[in-house]
Amino acid sequence: MLGWFYGGTKSTNVRVSLPAVCFVWQIAMIVLFGVFIRYNEEADTHWQEFRRENNISSDIENDFYFRYPSFQDVHVMIFVGFGFLMTFLKRYSFGAVGFNFLVAAFGIQWALLMQGWFHTLDPATGKILIGVENLINADFCVAGCLIAYGALLGKVSPVQLLVLTLFGVTLFAVEEYIILDLLHARDAGGSMVIHAFGGYYGLAISWVLYRPNLNLSKRLNGSVYHSDVFAMIGTLFLWMFWPSFNSAITDHGDGQHRAAINTYLALASSVLTAVGISSVTQKKGKLDMVHIQNATLAGGVAMGTAAEFMITPYGSLIVGFCCGMISTFGYVFVTPLLEKYLKLQDTCGVHNLHAVPGMLGGFIGAIVAASATEEVYSREGLINTFDFEGDFADRTVGTQGGFQAAACCVAIAFGIVGGGCVGLVLKIPIWGDPADDNCYDDEAYWEVPEDDESIPPILEYNNHMIHNELAVTQFNTV
Repeated sequence: MLGWFYGGTKSTNVRVSLPAVCFVWQIAMIVLFGVFIRYNEEADTHWQEFRRENNISSDIENDFYFRYPSFQDVHVMIFVGFGFLMTFLKRYSFGAVGFNFLVAAFGIQWALLMQGWFHTLDPATGKILIGVENLINADFCVAGCLIAYGALLGKVSPVQLLVLTLFGVTLFAVEEYIILDLLHARDAGGSMVIHAFGGYYGLAISWVLYRPNLNLSKRLNGSVYHSDVFAMIGTLFLWMFWPSFNSAITDHGDGQHRAAINTYLALASSVLTAVGISSVTQKKGKLDMVHIQNATLAGGVAMGTAAEFMITPYGSLIVGFCCGMISTFGYVFVTPLLEKYLKLQDTCGVHNLHAVPGMLGGFIGAIVAASATEEVYSREGLINTFDFEGDFADRTVGTQGGFQAAACCVAIAFGIVGGGCVGLVLKIPIWGDPADDNCYDDEAYWEVPEDDESIPPILEYNNHMIHNELAVTQFNTV
């Protein structure tokens, strides 16, 4: 009975379902924002009064001026970095960038509400107060869903992606509240909350949505020269801005400064090890562009939790060194094994870039936290770094390390269990997902211009005379 229910005929016609979901959900956002969302004191016109009451000397001390540069970087990562990183498929660039845009645009709205209900709800008025830091956190929340999309790239419909985002943001807000508020773990760059959760969330969904005949679309499950170049643009945007990602919401001062330095170094280290392992595992020592596009970012993922800790500069290099190596080996050896033995079809390899480095980053953070000492941090530094105040004033660093490890397990559990449940919902044959022989193709959901076959291909790049002869030939035929 369930086999018949889940195995219905597939149609990619979303002319009714996609507009219906977009319009209904956007109208719902408008209503919910009207009921709940208001500006916080630093974005409200009462800012001047707030300044006087709190002895704030200048408008420059408004949080906007501290956070907005980081917000710009994170925003570019979400909409440009993640989008272009997924353009490596030869016939799915529209879907990679366009659906990334759609997911992020809906997700940030829903995230402002969900995170607001858990973190910034004013109990006196029942309103959610938002400022620039809320915008950064909403982008972080959406990142988890975009990571999950990477595992499903080319195999799901836009309606399924919106459903994935609806549940993904909800799960993210809950696990974030448990990890950051209840367990009081530190995770400024989101190794656990974003990467481990998003990676395992996408992998669990992909496992439930396993396609036994996906080999029918094998001809399109690969790259061409120009698609890899576009994907490399996404890599470079992510690589350059990752220090801002990991430091965006850390405390002003030394914590933010240290997070940027540690991430910067870990990223640099992961590039060299990714290149080295890619060369040694390929015939004749040639590099695989998949490894360069992805494994070079693993250091930034793994440094997310410990970025603001005193891990030391050489410790950051070690993290990047190890994770660049582990990530590249994952692409070479683990991904094929996962598909062969666990029936796990991971299009972008999020297991190797996000899930495993995120998990390792969480446990690295636990070890670094547990080994913190007053000699290294100072008493005031420990209180500031780990926020040992209020209900947590008596917490020791050893206890903090244990809670950091527990937080990582919570993120993984939410990803796997939540993803499995959401996968069952997405498997219902009403969402317009493509058939096994129609995956990885933009034509399923986009109006794709026809290739201009009248232009003869240029077979050589170094002979300018051939270029000139082709140009003259084309001109004379007009």
